[in-house]
Amino acid sequence: MGGAERLVVDLALFLNKKNIEIDILILKGGESPLLEKLDPTTNIQVFCLTQKGSVYNPIHIFRLKKYFEKYDIVHVHLFPALYWSALTKFFGGKKNKLIFTEHSSNNTRRRYWLLKYIDRKIYKRFDAIITISKAVDKNLKKHLGKKFKSRIHLIYNGIDVNTILDAEGYSKTEIDNLPEEARVILQVSTFRYPKDQKTVISAMKLLPKYVFLLLVGDGNLKQDCEKHAKDLKVDDRVIFLGLRTDVPKLLKTSDFIVLSSYYEGLSLSSIEGMASGSPFLATNVPGLTEVVENAGLLFQPKDHHALAKLIISLLEDPIFYGETVHKCINRAKEYDIDSMAVKYINLYNTL
Repeated sequence: MGGAERLVVDLALFLNKKNIEIDILILKGGESPLLEKLDPTTNIQVFCLTQKGSVYNPIHIFRLKKYFEKYDIVHVHLFPALYWSALTKFFGGKKNKLIFTEHSSNNTRRRYWLLKYIDRKIYKRFDAIITISKAVDKNLKKHLGKKFKSRIHLIYNGIDVNTILDAEGYSKTEIDNLPEEARVILQVSTFRYPKDQKTVISAMKLLPKYVFLLLVGDGNLKQDCEKHAKDLKVDDRVIFLGLRTDVPKLLKTSDFIVLSSYYEGLSLSSIEGMASGSPFLATNVPGLTEVVENAGLLFQPKDHHALAKLIISLLEDPIFYGETVHKCINRAKEYDIDSMAVKYINLYNTL
């Protein structure tokens, strides 16, 4: 349910409408609400290499080969698919075109000289590399060096803005029996680093009792966040909703949309948040600042006091609230999926 997975599904649907034959291959099977969006009439097939075992098993290199032979372009997202795809091509995969989309402005491999050296060998196997924001573009070029600049292309992530703009929200009482007068904060993100739901939970301690927090997503840090809410005695106002397929409706129900993170690539959740019709607040970090600045509101990482102060300002000043909403919606429209997908198609054609 992360941003990269959503991009894969949304892009596949768009390309299918343009009469491009496209299928999706995932390393490991499992249920995903995203796959429900793939209407059977689209003829998009979904394959998985394995139902069990680890995605880090090198045997995937050889399992991929039979799939590579059937396609003109192999478009890869995320690690370890990055490594397995490059090595599949190295060990005799069909001479098709290999593309990688870099979603993150940082990762652990970039901290160690040996892994950095291996990374450069891996990225060298790709005919084109797409970066999704200025921060991702700058950091990847620094990581890989000058020799890669000609094959790196910046294409901003996009969403179907109208899906968010046209959605209808719930009544507050339909969500965990919230009081109708409740004011609701929403964060949609996985419970994994670099996301930082703890800062938003901490801000709840400083906010009025009629303010509630909805947290959508799942991941290994969820239990830690649940404990944090209990320790602060705000667990009665922090609601963990798990994975949801009704995010547009939840966005329209909420009064404030927040994304607290230590860094991002270019978050689709941030664009959706700005299209929601509510003020969007985010941490002032790479991958978020360039999208949110001069539209939504920024606060420093881990500064729950600053976040609470911004929310209180919005609560107390309807004019400030309305101006922020207007700026956010206009910014979101700059990241529509149609523009993004056309740039992908143009890149495919040039290859």
